[in-house]
Amino acid sequence: MSHTALPSDPPGGRRAALVWGVGVCVYLVAVIFRTSLGVAGLDAADRFGVNASALSTFSILQLLVYAGMQIPVGLMVDRLGTKKVLTLGVVLFTLGQLGFALSPSYGTALASRALLGCGDAMTFISVLRLGTRWFPARRGPLIAQVAGLFGVVGNLVSTIVIARTLDGLGWTATFAGSALAGAVVLVLVTLFLKDHPEGYEPEPAQHAGAAYVRRQIALSWREPGTRLGMWVHFTTQFPAMVFLLLWGLPFLVEDQGLSRGAAGDMLTLTVLASMVFGMTYGQIIARHHGARVPLALGTVAATGVVWATTLAYPGDHAPMWVLATLCVVLGACGPASMIGFDFARPANPPERQGTASGIVNMGGFTASITTLLAVGVLLDATGGDYRIAFSSVFALQALGVAQILRLRARTARLERERLVASRVEAVHVPAA
Repeated sequence: MSHTALPSDPPGGRRAALVWGVGVCVYLVAVIFRTSLGVAGLDAADRFGVNASALSTFSILQLLVYAGMQIPVGLMVDRLGTKKVLTLGVVLFTLGQLGFALSPSYGTALASRALLGCGDAMTFISVLRLGTRWFPARRGPLIAQVAGLFGVVGNLVSTIVIARTLDGLGWTATFAGSALAGAVVLVLVTLFLKDHPEGYEPEPAQHAGAAYVRRQIALSWREPGTRLGMWVHFTTQFPAMVFLLLWGLPFLVEDQGLSRGAAGDMLTLTVLASMVFGMTYGQIIARHHGARVPLALGTVAATGVVWATTLAYPGDHAPMWVLATLCVVLGACGPASMIGFDFARPANPPERQGTASGIVNMGGFTASITTLLAVGVLLDATGGDYRIAFSSVFALQALGVAQILRLRARTARLERERLVASRVEAVHVPAA
């Protein structure tokens, strides 16, 4: 594939890196807030006096709001631009984190997580759109993976800083103190963020109310690349999301007999592995576009095998090397889910990028919501049998793989046709 920039490509450069860096800092803080419950699950159960199903409701509600907001947010980004949407997102997720810190009851804590999920939903799609506006198209796969890498760093902050601060300062001081990060990035967005470089303003879009919204969604969904991207995201993201967001620490402590410190180290291992996989996958896809489906399916297969090995291991506890392997392999899930956006991006014109990204992003979070709920219900129904509860992972993986195999050939054919058409257009010289 030719990597020659088209005339309409933005130039990139230092200014682009600065502006985009502000955006990814917002995403980093959003992920810290989103995943902070993952290391505080046991504390939350004690603080609010809830069982496994009620505890999972925190994350389910947060992700349900997140997933439900993806298409509306995509439409908002396409219509209003990145800066306005990111600003609103920062305000909402900061208020949600602060409210969670001060919540006196389970109900108010739930409301706070829902507000946090609403603000969080506005960040990643905005950052992806910012990247396409400031960097050449050939940088797209790497830009998406680097954005995901900042999310991994946010997860790392949760597993290291939030977990240790909880032990030292307690619930209110930890969550209220972390909310200050939201105020910092709000200032950065206000002062430095800009939707696009000078001279690269997008064409003004015609917005006709509900009819425009329906058309944007319908045209995005009609593209096989959008649907393939959604199913790739669906199938790859959720095992690690469920593990890091809520159930990993209780599984390692209550079922595998690790101390909280050792369990926290295991979660950190997953996050560190994700950083390595993210850069590796980004470089591979940037050089070899055909590696997208093999990388996604390979990640799903490896995840399924290592989960099956862990859950079926004879005896009360799996050995540390098995648990460590599980955590390393789960680190590939987040980077693999970014591949989904690399199918939707070439399938949709610039004016639909936000909407298409929203559809893709719904995939993994829908799978995560389903699995979070299934694990909580099965744990309560079986008296805490994590082996049965985590077996729900395999059902969703099977569904997603079937859809990927169904859509991949048609998506590849349409991409080839568009590539040929774009090359012909690029070399055509109109008659005088």
